Amino acid sequence: MTVADSGLRVRERIPVQVFDDHDAVSAAVARRIAELIRARSVEGRSAVLGLATGSTPLGVYRELVRMHREEGLDFSNVVTFNLDEYFPMAPDRVQSYRHFMQKHLFDHVNVTPESTHVPSGSIDRLDAERHCAEYEEAIKAAGGIDFQILGVGRSGHIGFNEPGSARSSRTRLLHLDPVTRADAASDFFGDEGVPLEAITMGVATILEAREIALIAIGEHKAGIIQRAVEGEVHQDVAATFLQGHPGATVYLDPAAAAALTRVSTPWVVGEVSWTPALETNAVLWLSDQTGKPILHLATNDYREHHLGSLVARYGSAGPLNGRVFNDLISKIRGRSKLPKGRRVLVFSPHPDDDVISMGGALRKLVENGNAVTVAYQTSGNIAVFDHEVRRYLSFARSAEGVLNLEGERSFEELAARVEASLGAKEPGAVDTRDVQELKRLIRETEAVAALEATGLGREHARFLDLPFYRTGGVEKNPISDADVEIVSALVDELRPEIVFAAGDLSDPHGTHRMCLQAVQRALDIYDGPAPELWLYRGAWQEWSVAEATILVPMSEAELRSKVLAIFRHQSQKDVAPFPGPDPREFWQRVESRNRETAERLRRLGLPAYYAMEAYRTFVDGDEIVPQLMSTADLSEPS
Repeated sequence: MTVADSGLRVRERIPVQVFDDHDAVSAAVARRIAELIRARSVEGRSAVLGLATGSTPLGVYRELVRMHREEGLDFSNVVTFNLDEYFPMAPDRVQSYRHFMQKHLFDHVNVTPESTHVPSGSIDRLDAERHCAEYEEAIKAAGGIDFQILGVGRSGHIGFNEPGSARSSRTRLLHLDPVTRADAASDFFGDEGVPLEAITMGVATILEAREIALIAIGEHKAGIIQRAVEGEVHQDVAATFLQGHPGATVYLDPAAAAALTRVSTPWVVGEVSWTPALETNAVLWLSDQTGKPILHLATNDYREHHLGSLVARYGSAGPLNGRVFNDLISKIRGRSKLPKGRRVLVFSPHPDDDVISMGGALRKLVENGNAVTVAYQTSGNIAVFDHEVRRYLSFARSAEGVLNLEGERSFEELAARVEASLGAKEPGAVDTRDVQELKRLIRETEAVAALEATGLGREHARFLDLPFYRTGGVEKNPISDADVEIVSALVDELRPEIVFAAGDLSDPHGTHRMCLQAVQRALDIYDGPAPELWLYRGAWQEWSVAEATILVPMSEAELRSKVLAIFRHQSQKDVAPFPGPDPREFWQRVESRNRETAERLRRLGLPAYYAMEAYRTFVDGDEIVPQLMSTADLSEPS
């Protein structure tokens, strides 16, 4: 979209900056922090930073560490105060925010230990009020916070200031909201392990910082960002209190900015420069607003809904309606319109993303005689519950007796060691190598079983086990040359004509985003003809019918077959270790998502299919625009 004037920001009550991607957001915030550190050093004063934890600021800390190592950024004059800490929480536990900060920043720069402050989760409850008051006094003694980093939760909390937090609130011990605990469950391998309470800076404490950066990444943050930036100030959404701060800025990637008015419906707030994509979005929005199919929209409908300038470009509603309707029709690809006899390489970040996201198209590609290989980029081993390992151990014990298995060391010795490590492990702690390997094998056997449900076999699967994922914990390393080399070697070997990859950014811990980065870097150095790149989305979001370039319909039976393939990932069934913001099982999300895509088209006046998958397609970075088809091409039901 081209912005005609700054009037499109009229609903934004906080300055907002939108960057190309997560890395660009992180670099911008890190540069601002570096400027502050250097300025305070020249002044002979300390730079006082308010720091946050979680996946959102990780890129900022990595960039600051890089600047320290490569550019000599000096942290000797830096004082830090962290926003919050779980309670109770020992500082050496992997979920501790003290542990997080040491691992990702403090241990890699020359900040002095006495200059770093994190609320203590290990104090006696009776001392909590005194500890919180002392934390406030320490901030004041340091001269106040110069620059505060914030993330934002689904409930709009900043720090752990849950719904109902007053603007006057100070550092305190409080109970965590159920939504917050649900979002943290993946770090503790289940809700039951998440502490009920936390110590957090209060809203008033945060607002006393001289400069504030609120960072949000991914589609799942778009709704709460729109509420925080454009909604009324209310204590049920603590982030809205930032609207009254003169030094607050919101830093977003495009996905997190998607619900802002200037992005989603800019025509309601000002003049825009129309592009084909923006025209399509406007027509689909108008169809929703009026409840009319596209071809029923009248010229007056456009004029009455801020779209007079758009319909004027076409003279009347008819030509515009027809153009958008035909564009949507051209995106629909039943099996007869999908590729045949080509080399297809599917990249699946986790061992179930292939069947979750593209199980329908995958089966059709196999039926069309394509040479399909599915490459699982990570082991997915941390997403296996301990009880699954015990179940497989029980089976293996029985199998050893039945099959008379023998080895250099007895199976019983291995089983006893694994059982002992599982029994001593705290929730969310890193598994031993034996346990990690067993969990990897569980995911691999499930992936092969699911592939067989689509018509493929073990010989069509590649398990890449990319190094960036092998941390044993939720937090992952950045994509390295070693990761890219593994992906690149597979691309060189198979020389695919079509590549499928996950294109979503809502994976709670960023694995999908990093896996896509590895694929893109490998394709950048590939010396063969550029393959088509088909991007699907994972278990959290779907491409809208406007964003998608290819829509693959499924019959009721085909959707059922896709769901049954997902069922073969038994370790992810019933309760997934990393559910993300949607508590439903993956198959339930898929069924709902694919049905809703088809229903969306029906409401727009297009053929009524049972379900649909959506893809965006590119060659050499340019989006492939579907060629118009006639309605005669749509007779095939699947």
